[in-house]
Amino acid sequence: MSTTRPYPPGDRGPEPDGPAASATPAVSPPVGHIRQIRRLHLIGASGAVPRARDFTREALRDWGWLPAVTADQRAAAEDVLLVVSELVTNSCLHADGPEELRVSCSAKVLRLEVVDLGSGTPAPRTPHRAGRPGGHGMFIVQRLCLDWGVVRNPEGAGKTVWAELAAPS
Repeated sequence: MSTTRPYPPGDRGPEPDGPAASATPAVSPPVGHIRQIRRLHLIGASGAVPRARDFTREALRDWGWLPAVTADQRAAAEDVLLVVSELVTNSCLHADGPEELRVSCSAKVLRLEVVDLGSGTPAPRTPHRAGRPGGHGMFIVQRLCLDWGVVRNPEGAGKTVWAELAAPS
């Protein structure tokens, strides 16, 4: 599901079971909600995609996702690395490259955010044609993630493309 949300990066908006949506969304998550956030600056970096994958792989090691003990845990880590690759590649191809990658992890969700100065809005190609080269990145993100979306920079150019994946059980 693709969404463009009015919430700042890192804020998933009001809880579905919470009070009515009339309340202003919190700017920061509740204490203990996010275990850790990692940031990688990528402005002008060569090899942004492998650098982002290596950075994310190290975070997954530190957070206990790797080395994976079960096939499900291995698949979850591989999905995260694939989504990072797709988001950063999309930024390189369509937005003059990423400025920053943010990776955050809570008990149930891992969130990836790629910040760039692009004005476009990523979207899966419709209809998706599996046999054609190129154009599969956001389709892959849509298929692997619990949710994803775009938050525009309120101060001017740019956006944050975010994606959330379930933590392995």
